[in-house]
Amino acid sequence: MEGSRSPLIHSDHPESTSSNNTGNFQFYANGIRECPGGIQGLEKRGHGIRGWPGGIEGLKKRGQGSRSWIKIDTTGDSKILELDKATIMRHCSLPARDLRLLDPLFIYPSTILGREKAIVVSLEQIRCIITAEEVILMNSLDRCVVQYKSELCKRLQANKDQSDDLPFEFRALELALELTCLSLDAQVKELELEIYPVLDELATSINTLNLERVRRLKGHLLALTQRVQKVRDEIEHLMDDDGDMAEMYLTEKKQRSECFPSSDLSCQTNSSGDDKVVSKSAPVSPVESLGGSQNLQRTFSSIVNSSRTGSFISSSNSEEDVDQLEMLLEAYFIIIDHTLSKLLSLKEYIDDTEDFINIKLGNVQNHLIKFELLLTAATFVATMFASVTAVFGMNFADSVFDNPSTFSWVLIICGFVCGFLYFTFLIYCRHKRIFPL
Repeated sequence: MEGSRSPLIHSDHPESTSSNNTGNFQFYANGIRECPGGIQGLEKRGHGIRGWPGGIEGLKKRGQGSRSWIKIDTTGDSKILELDKATIMRHCSLPARDLRLLDPLFIYPSTILGREKAIVVSLEQIRCIITAEEVILMNSLDRCVVQYKSELCKRLQANKDQSDDLPFEFRALELALELTCLSLDAQVKELELEIYPVLDELATSINTLNLERVRRLKGHLLALTQRVQKVRDEIEHLMDDDGDMAEMYLTEKKQRSECFPSSDLSCQTNSSGDDKVVSKSAPVSPVESLGGSQNLQRTFSSIVNSSRTGSFISSSNSEEDVDQLEMLLEAYFIIIDHTLSKLLSLKEYIDDTEDFINIKLGNVQNHLIKFELLLTAATFVATMFASVTAVFGMNFADSVFDNPSTFSWVLIICGFVCGFLYFTFLIYCRHKRIFPL
């Protein structure tokens, strides 16, 4: 058809020139046609690829836009900054996958990661990067984020002139854990206040409305249990791994890194001084030069041994000091574990209520089955009585119809036989314990 455009690519250029003119196409709603200038000309005309605002360049720059962050330093001063991912990655020495944990567009469980120069914290709505000198908090209007910012600034300003046993990064991490545990515990208490009356009402009155409310609350309970369980598992994982806890001592690692360059500089000064002394002396013989190389080798081995000794001492000190972070994590592990136990108790209460409802419904079903059985037996007896009346209702001549009292005797005998059969059936059911009578 001439009026319709094919969804394929049409080109009038020969194949030999396809390498130079492969981009000369224009995008339409139902196909692509030739466009002078290629994709560059397409972008100059202001046309973008459908679904890609800004064309190819907009696609390349996707995910690199600036976001609003709150920077809090060690003195408690805060300010709002516009930072992109590349700047944060260079400043904190973090890979891109760690910043994805802080992106609100992605849904990740609660995570605490210790890196070389930062701690990446993603606990519920609190998403921040903690360094030895500052906290970079993702700006948000959420209540937990606002409370974290105000409370951290207040604590840092209050302890500005006082010495604190915890370093800066642990105080920021402690506040994040505290607010997260308190927020989860408050949600659990609110859920308890809402779900217990509904379960009690459901136990007394089983209807569709109460069942729907319990179903909705149970879904909320399961989602909250998963969130609490993830926070608990994350804290437990940190407590079980001394290496991860040692990575979080940012202040100590910073002080250690500042001390190492000074020691290296002193070693270089000593070596240069020795060279100057040798240069001022008289020409040396080959034997003396051999002794100088041996001295240089001894000096190098002593430097290596001293660095090994220093690293061993620093590692031993970090192993000794890791108890401080472990005690901090253990305190909040107890709190979050208590919250999880309340959720599990609430789930057990829901399961017990469901079992009680099933038992109650089973009891009602048993009563219905019993009633149906009695009704079926009565129907069987009545059918036998009706069969007698059907026999006598036939149009035939018999001497029985000549005596009027015979009809009364037939009714009495048939009623007695039917009643006897019915009570015999009941006695049989009681003997077999089909249902209590």
